[in-house]
Amino acid sequence: MGTDSITYVGMDVHKRTIAVSMELPDCGAPLEWQERNDAGIARRLARKLLAKAPGKVTCRYEAGPTGYVLQRRLRAEKVMCHVIAPSLTPIQPGSKVKTARRDARKLAQLLRAGLLTEVHPPSEEQESLRDLCRCREDVRDDLLRARHRLGTFLLRRHCIYTQTKTRWGTRHMAWLRQLRFEDPAAQATFDSYLLTVDQHGERKLQLEQQIGEFGRQEPYREPVGWLRCFRGIDMVTAVSLLAEVHDFSRFPSARALMAYFGLVPRESSSGEKERRGPITKAGNAHVRRYLVEAAWHNRSRPAVGLPLRRRREGQPAWVISIADRAQERLYRRWRRMTFRGKPTQKTVVAMARELVGYLWAVMCPERAGVVPQ
Repeated sequence: MGTDSITYVGMDVHKRTIAVSMELPDCGAPLEWQERNDAGIARRLARKLLAKAPGKVTCRYEAGPTGYVLQRRLRAEKVMCHVIAPSLTPIQPGSKVKTARRDARKLAQLLRAGLLTEVHPPSEEQESLRDLCRCREDVRDDLLRARHRLGTFLLRRHCIYTQTKTRWGTRHMAWLRQLRFEDPAAQATFDSYLLTVDQHGERKLQLEQQIGEFGRQEPYREPVGWLRCFRGIDMVTAVSLLAEVHDFSRFPSARALMAYFGLVPRESSSGEKERRGPITKAGNAHVRRYLVEAAWHNRSRPAVGLPLRRRREGQPAWVISIADRAQERLYRRWRRMTFRGKPTQKTVVAMARELVGYLWAVMCPERAGVVPQ
C-alpha cells in the first residue's frame, strides 16, 4: 500500500474535548469535527476513522498532561497512533491565531509532510515506575521546604545549632526534639514544623524502600546492578534512570543520548563564525539532575570505597572496567578544567556529559563495541 492511500489524522487532545482533522488521500478539504473525551472515546473515534478513511489510517497528537492513555486505547482498537514532541513541532512565525481546530489541522498537514518527531512512549508498567520515582522527588522537595521553614523559624528566635557542622542528622534531630519555648503559640508552631519534617522524612524513606524493591526485581535487576557499579549511582538513581529512559538502545550513539538529556552546548554558527553557548537543557530534566549529582561524586581521586565495593559484588568484570575508566576520565576532566579556571558548575556539567557516554557503553555494549566477558 503506497503513501497516497494513507489517511493522516491530527488531534488536539484536551481534558474534555478532542479536535480531529483528517487529511484524506485525495488531498481535498480536510474533515474536521470535535469529540467528547470520555471513557468510550477510543472505540467511538476508531469506528469513525476507519469508516471515513478509504485505506490505512495513522494518527498523531502532541505529548501533554493527558498522557498516553488515548494512544494505548487507539492501538488496542487497531488504529495506528503515535505521540509527538510538541517542542519540535514547526511553528509559523507569522501565525497569531491559535485554536484547537487549527492545531489539529496543522498536525495533520505536518504529518503528511513528514515533519513531526515522535516520542518513545513508556509502557504502563514503565510509566507507573516513573511516577513512583517522581513522587519520591516531590516528597524530597517538600522535605526541603519543610526544613527551610523550620530553620528560618528557629533563626528568628536565635536558636542556632553548633554541635556539628552538618544539620538534619541524628544529633541535630535530637537537639531539635529537646527544644522548648515559653510562649504557647511559638511552641505550637515549632511542633507543627517539626511534625511536618518527620512526616516528609518518613514518606521519603518509605518511597526509597519501595523503589529499591522494584530495582531488585526483573526486568530491572541486571541493568540496575550494572549502573550501580558507577561512582555516585546507587539504587534510587539507577532505577530512576531506567524509569525515565526506558530503553537506552533506542539511541544510536552516545552523542544522541547526550543531546536527549540536554547536556550538549547550544550553537549558532554561520559561515566562518562559530558560536557556542550554554547547554540546551532540552529533553528530560529529571535525568539531567541525576547525572549532574552523580558527576559531583567524581571530583575526588579515583577510589573504590566499601559501599561501592559491595555494590560491585557479583557484577561482570567488563562493566566494572568501564566504571573504573569513567572514574579516571571524569577526575581528569575535573582537574583539567579546574586548573584552567573554569567555573565549578560548568565543569561538573561537562563531567556529567562524559558520564553519559560510559553509561551508554554499559547499557548498549554491542553498539559501543564492548565485548561482554
